[in-house]
Amino acid sequence: MSASESDALLRVEGLRTWFPIKQGLLQRTAGHVQAVTDVDLEIAEGSTLALVGESGCGKTTAGRSILRLNSAQAGRVLFEGVDLMGLDERALRPYRRRIQIIFQDPMASLNPRMRVRDSVAEGMRSFGIGRDEADRTARVAALFEKVQLDPEHIWRYPHEFSGGQRQRICIARALAVEPRLIVCDEAVSALDVSIQAQILNLLGDLQKELGIAYLFITHDLGVVRYLADRVAVMYLGRIVESGTTEAIFAHPRHPYTQALLAAAPSVDPDRRGGAPPVLGDVPSPSNPPPGCPFHPRCPSVLERCRSEVPPEVNAEAGKVRCFLAEPGGEAAVGD
Repeated sequence: MSASESDALLRVEGLRTWFPIKQGLLQRTAGHVQAVTDVDLEIAEGSTLALVGESGCGKTTAGRSILRLNSAQAGRVLFEGVDLMGLDERALRPYRRRIQIIFQDPMASLNPRMRVRDSVAEGMRSFGIGRDEADRTARVAALFEKVQLDPEHIWRYPHEFSGGQRQRICIARALAVEPRLIVCDEAVSALDVSIQAQILNLLGDLQKELGIAYLFITHDLGVVRYLADRVAVMYLGRIVESGTTEAIFAHPRHPYTQALLAAAPSVDPDRRGGAPPVLGDVPSPSNPPPGCPFHPRCPSVLERCRSEVPPEVNAEAGKVRCFLAEPGGEAAVGD
């Protein structure tokens, strides 16, 4: 069941972010990169939505547009019932505290010339959290314990920590301003597999303790299986399938979702293979194909896919954009 109007912490409706392509001496607009097109998302309070897709599919742009780090051309981003798209910078400032982001590269996220105590306390100082610097130092030390780091190490510099430890510091920095939603943009993809598991377990424990919601952006369906409550699969700027994690893993309906799952490493022989590989490369978002955006690579393409955009239809505990998911659609493959 999707988040209702009352318990949806974040609701994204019709989000569209296109970037102009400038050419010539006068830098005239010659086209657009269609990074995000008509994206709808919902995240309930204290839950996790995984936004999944290949590199270049637009998922990071979607996350940055939700945070107003990119300028979207259309759509609504309702957070706590307030449309963030309609706010000026002054009115938006309180919401920047309540929505935080953790990036892929923790080393690039931390100032190498600042002690990690100052990096973590920076947001506190900006939003007036803590009575004074001594109080903020105590809060940073407590956050280090919360993310399973030695509080005595708060005076060290970023280069004195491992990659996994630096990502824990970035998590502590996000928690420092007491957010309700954290966008995790490929937050574990740069880490070793064993460290990935530790960070995912930490995020899960923090969610249970603090009731934080996550938008978890990743290219790997397998990495979010035990963290996400719901999954939205993005291809070429559009959500092609969404639903509960259980339903997506048990009965994926879209051929692209099936291919992603088949490619994910698994120790379970029943989950390896089982779907034909996708064909070719991802088309350019500046020149997307007509009809279904996935049809040039789909192993089960129908003639109508080449000219018609599939409507969104209800699937098991979610929705899917695929003609094969319509009643009698799978039978048409053999026609």
